[in-house]
Amino acid sequence: MSPASPRNMSDYEAVRRSFQWERPEHFNFTTDVIDRYAAERPESLALLWSDEAGRERRFTFAELKQRSLHAAQFLSSLGIRRGDRVFILMPRVPEWWFVVLGCIRAGIVFMPGTPMLTPKDIRYRLSASDAQAVISEASCLDRFEGLVGNGRVENWVAVGEAPAPWVRYEPGSGTGAHGSSFGPTRAEDPMLIYFTSGTTGMPKMVLHTQASYGLGHQITGRYWLDLTPEDRHLTLSDTGWAKCAWGKLFGPWSQGACNVVYDFRGRFDAAKVLKMLERQKVTTFCAPPTAWRALVLQDLSQFDLSSIRHAVSAGEPLNPEVIDSWKKATGLHIREGYGQTETVMVVGMFPSLEPRVGSMGKPSPGFTVAVIDEHGQEVPTGQEGDIAVRVAPERPVGLFQGYLGDEAANQACRRGDWYVTGDRAVQDADGYLWFVGRADDVIKTSGYRVGPFEVESALLEHAAVAESAVIGVADERIGQRIKAFVVLAPGHTPSPELAMELQEHVKRITAPYKYPREIEFVTELPKTVSGKIRRAELRGALKPA
Repeated sequence: MSPASPRNMSDYEAVRRSFQWERPEHFNFTTDVIDRYAAERPESLALLWSDEAGRERRFTFAELKQRSLHAAQFLSSLGIRRGDRVFILMPRVPEWWFVVLGCIRAGIVFMPGTPMLTPKDIRYRLSASDAQAVISEASCLDRFEGLVGNGRVENWVAVGEAPAPWVRYEPGSGTGAHGSSFGPTRAEDPMLIYFTSGTTGMPKMVLHTQASYGLGHQITGRYWLDLTPEDRHLTLSDTGWAKCAWGKLFGPWSQGACNVVYDFRGRFDAAKVLKMLERQKVTTFCAPPTAWRALVLQDLSQFDLSSIRHAVSAGEPLNPEVIDSWKKATGLHIREGYGQTETVMVVGMFPSLEPRVGSMGKPSPGFTVAVIDEHGQEVPTGQEGDIAVRVAPERPVGLFQGYLGDEAANQACRRGDWYVTGDRAVQDADGYLWFVGRADDVIKTSGYRVGPFEVESALLEHAAVAESAVIGVADERIGQRIKAFVVLAPGHTPSPELAMELQEHVKRITAPYKYPREIEFVTELPKTVSGKIRRAELRGALKPA
């Protein structure tokens, strides 16, 4: 297999020079993009869904339009109005996409959550966001135990059978529906809220407008994923993560590509994924490093991957050995990229660039990205600093509106004319950026962001724990593993059995991916004079002398 030439960016520098953001007064991804493809290419395949059992469902752009119209009308019939906030928690079922497109069409602000969340996680999100409605699926209703009817949520909607007060969502075709009942949305109207973990406190609310992701992800879809209407694209992500918006919603559909969805509920099975890539003739493929590491351990010669022309990775740096193994088997270089929940793709190893193993690439068209110091000045080539995006005098479209209700966080991420991402990097003489690590204590594990405060809070709910501190430890397989340092309460003694009990405790009361894989019992924790935990000192103690 030989790599195909790039289709959308044959000259990186030329595209960078000529690129200009669209800045319309009004924009709506469903009406301006999905409905346009429904008119131009109504029978083209838009969504190709399959699951581990081999079941398959297919939907054209015309059907997407119809079903999103139905969803918008259904939600409106319940009294959910433009600007209302709806928390959505579903597995990878087609109805997730119909409901999300319906929300966008009607100007309803949707807030995705992963099915791995626990009732405690969900309670916080519903309260912090002042959600007016919840939409879920029958298999996820246990996540709402103790929450239904006990808060300010007015509407509980379920796909599939559900007891009262849940209202069953009937996924009708929407035939005969008209979009004229939903007026145009302004480009700066709120569209989407994600919850993202930070170093202190509970997850922050990241607000995106109709334009920031709906228009902004043309960068992701066109230039990094290199998509065209002839492509079948698969991104491995569940519906609760921003990566889903990147590669399973705005990225592929902004380019009219077919969105391939693989619905698996259990552990990641690399062999099944490879068979699915072969069966569905996927042409472009994005996976996190944890998945890539598992995929290349398979005998790739046993699978027909000849349909794949482009492969990418994001979330954390990818091991050179993995890139080399995939290239030997397929002839394709896994191209890395960098962005955040707060942004679209801001740095990428675009197909027209000479790949450099270990680098995340060069700045995206439409973005000025630099490595800066604590004073907001660009550092010399080869010197480590903070990754920053210029937001003045002109703010890029593909950037979030801000952190809702958290002015301190909004101030903290601004440094002069720059938005500071919180990540550190080095830029070489040729303009390639090389990731160094987080500037703060957020842990990146198996592609998920975990704030230490969340895990520490969960541990403190156990009677045996007096204090706790959590850090990330480098791990070749999952990027970072979560390690907890625990000071026990009087009357409790360290033991392997207690460590396992604490791990199971965290799994029960918060999302399972947040549990500490390693627990070390200590008599005290290093702290500043003001009483703050010095996590940097804990990390430093783990480094070899």
